[in-house]
Amino acid sequence: MAYRQLQGTNRGVSTGAPVAYSRPMPGRVGRSALRVQAVAEAERPTAAKSSASAEPVTHDITSKLKYLFGRNGDYTNADAYQGTAWSVREKLIDSFNKTHEHWKKEDPKFIYYLSAEFLMGRSLTNTVYNLGIEGEYGAALRDLGYQMEKVADAERDAALGNGGLGRLAACFLDSMATLDLPGWGYGIRYKYGMFKQGLKNGYQVEMPDIWLTKGNPWEVKRDDIKFEVGFGGRVERKKVNGKEMTVWTPSEKVVAQAYDNPIPGYATPTTSNLRLWDAVPIHEFDLGAFNAGDYDRAMLERERAEGISAVLYPNDSTPEGKELRLKQQYFFVCASLQDVMSRFRAVHGSNWEALPEKACFQLNDTHPTIAVAELMRLLVDVEGLEWDAAWTITTKCLNYTNHTVMPEALEKWPVKVMAKMLPRHMEIIEVINEGWTKWLGVHLKDLKSEERAQKIAAMSIIHANPWNADEMLVNMAYLAVVGSSAVNGVAAIHSNIVKDEILNDFYQIFPSKFQNKTNGVTPRRWLAWCNPELAALITEALGSSEWINDTEKLAGLRAFASDPAFQAKWSAVKKAKKAKLAELIKKIHGDDVNQNALFDIQIKRIHEYKRQYLNVLSIIWRYKQLKKMTPEQRKAAVPRVCVIGGKAASAYDMAKRIIRLVTAVGDVINKDPETKDYLRLYFLPDYNVSLAETIIPAAELSQHISTAGTEASGTSNMKFQMNGCLIIGTWDGANIEIAEETGVENVFVFGVRAEEINQLRKDRKNFKTDPRWDELMKDIEGGMFGDKDYFKPLVDSVNNMKVGNDWFLLANDFAGYLAAQEEVDATYKDQSEWLRRSIMYTAGSGKFSSDRTIREYAEDIWHVKPARPSA
Repeated sequence: MAYRQLQGTNRGVSTGAPVAYSRPMPGRVGRSALRVQAVAEAERPTAAKSSASAEPVTHDITSKLKYLFGRNGDYTNADAYQGTAWSVREKLIDSFNKTHEHWKKEDPKFIYYLSAEFLMGRSLTNTVYNLGIEGEYGAALRDLGYQMEKVADAERDAALGNGGLGRLAACFLDSMATLDLPGWGYGIRYKYGMFKQGLKNGYQVEMPDIWLTKGNPWEVKRDDIKFEVGFGGRVERKKVNGKEMTVWTPSEKVVAQAYDNPIPGYATPTTSNLRLWDAVPIHEFDLGAFNAGDYDRAMLERERAEGISAVLYPNDSTPEGKELRLKQQYFFVCASLQDVMSRFRAVHGSNWEALPEKACFQLNDTHPTIAVAELMRLLVDVEGLEWDAAWTITTKCLNYTNHTVMPEALEKWPVKVMAKMLPRHMEIIEVINEGWTKWLGVHLKDLKSEERAQKIAAMSIIHANPWNADEMLVNMAYLAVVGSSAVNGVAAIHSNIVKDEILNDFYQIFPSKFQNKTNGVTPRRWLAWCNPELAALITEALGSSEWINDTEKLAGLRAFASDPAFQAKWSAVKKAKKAKLAELIKKIHGDDVNQNALFDIQIKRIHEYKRQYLNVLSIIWRYKQLKKMTPEQRKAAVPRVCVIGGKAASAYDMAKRIIRLVTAVGDVINKDPETKDYLRLYFLPDYNVSLAETIIPAAELSQHISTAGTEASGTSNMKFQMNGCLIIGTWDGANIEIAEETGVENVFVFGVRAEEINQLRKDRKNFKTDPRWDELMKDIEGGMFGDKDYFKPLVDSVNNMKVGNDWFLLANDFAGYLAAQEEVDATYKDQSEWLRRSIMYTAGSGKFSSDRTIREYAEDIWHVKPARPSA
């Protein structure tokens, strides 16, 4: 799609003359090839003088500091971050403008990635590395008496996501830009994000994550780009210019205000975009109400608007919460589609039949799937197209990614809520469903009438709530499948489950519509930038840094896996990263930990299916065995430092109880003078991208132990793999493909298979639990870790005497899990073998680059081609 030059790009920013810089291509000889190593050297505090190339940067940073803070000198690291960020921003804006000028001229097809989450993390380090300017900025800061690492640590994480879904979206944007693909992300500019997690007496507490307090240098407010978004109201049929039209008159309106966040690619001039929407009121302030003394009403419109973009995933356990969540989803989808159509119209007029040739939308899970109804509304009600023409355009433009097999994540909106909040959309969905079910009746004409009726009812987009016969639901996944041109899962096993179970009826009818696109993560942020020491070692071994953009070249490390000298260098890097994580643990918990211990990590959203509970039970068992040992026997044991981190959704009671169990067990273990040198357990609160960038390079064993068939893919397993961390896990999600690439013999695998799950659940009440399991249940229930009343629901949740309990089969996998842990201990004692496996993990991680994933999307689903601007 051709684009006009976006107005306001440099508004409020003193860019001066265009900054000339070149980005070295991977694999170049000299500084470019050893960039990561050079940066690692630059981070060391030295008295070296800045190079000539750094002198203008030094001047620019000092100038920014002077005019930002109105004083000379005495700046903190936080101040230095602001000065550096605003300086870097100018180069980023220049690159952004050049990219979009090129795309305007070329008029390529665009991909628009719609997601409720974008877990971006910090931007400074990623931006300077991707722009290729890390050397001069590192030198300039060192000249000024600062270290880049400490300055970067002063940046707040952008609180725009929760876990894997949002981080995946961020990785995808990085890869789109790196691969020169014309594309944008679209989402919400959350003011408070999800929440900031704290601990109070071991219990999770939620606090607002006010990440925008000091502004955000990485965003550009587009004052000229605003769209109205409506809710509620009435729908009428009217004649407009002699034509019968449907007119929706909302009872509530807000304005979607655009903020752009430039996304630089690596080793390319391309800088793409993440456009986020902020909800603001139509009318800033009701002065009449204020003058009348009604101060609450004077501010009501602003408060209601700001509530839409305030918090990621508001608690939807109440009717009000459900309405707000639907408002959020429609808000950003409506604004995004209007934005794209506005730019299309500016170039192509009303030739809407050409829209699929210039724009496609990827719906990241079910959150943006209201786009099916919204695009139909815009084409039919606003642009005046006939229904069939609009439907053809809609289905060609939209694609849907399913990210889960969990029922609660496959959104189903009550018809009453949808009709109240979006009455016109409910009508459109009803029309879509009517046409869909009629088509099914013809397509399934060979079935017997009763079987045909059952099949149609099972595939209806609108269906009865199985838990409430009086309530009808809109199945948003079904709407997405019917209204999209492609549907994909995110790992081989997950895509098979989607086709064979979750959406099997649809797959039987549209087999060519279903695909697999195994997830990936960006090797820039998750290896090269967060672990520069390991990256430098890899570059030294492979002879170039081409692997950063071509991760298949990491396979060359296999030749070094058994080399003692290389293993020694590899081990030294891991020890340095363990020391950094040990510092973080001391900072949070005040404890020194044994850095020679095995660092055992599980960091991800707290959920019963991810089975942090199973991990804690194995730690309790290890503790009990250590207590039985003599001092001499303990010395022969493998010491462990166990770390668990992740947030529990504010309304997820059981997940919060799991967190409390982790902290309670840690309180006992970490203070026990007999065992604390051999076993520790810490919960690290407020898990986020920056925390992960410290934890993952230090990890030696990572836990990916979800019940088989429940984790769609997982991406943290890929990040750990890239950093040479061994995996203990089930046959679930991307674990299977990681094992295939790394070597199954190098992975600690346990547990039942996905195809066994349904039958095992049926037979669960007849399952005889392991005596060790029974012992642990009695320990918890008996108060070994205190809070026995609070922990009783956890014990009950896995009690096989109650039908439907232990849904995630912890007891079934418990014995196998302990056996796998014993195998971990035995392997860790042979450090040469452990290091060989560690190297093999990194060597086998090439497939799991998000660059590979995005290439597959571009070729197989989007049909979008690279459009690289000149340097």
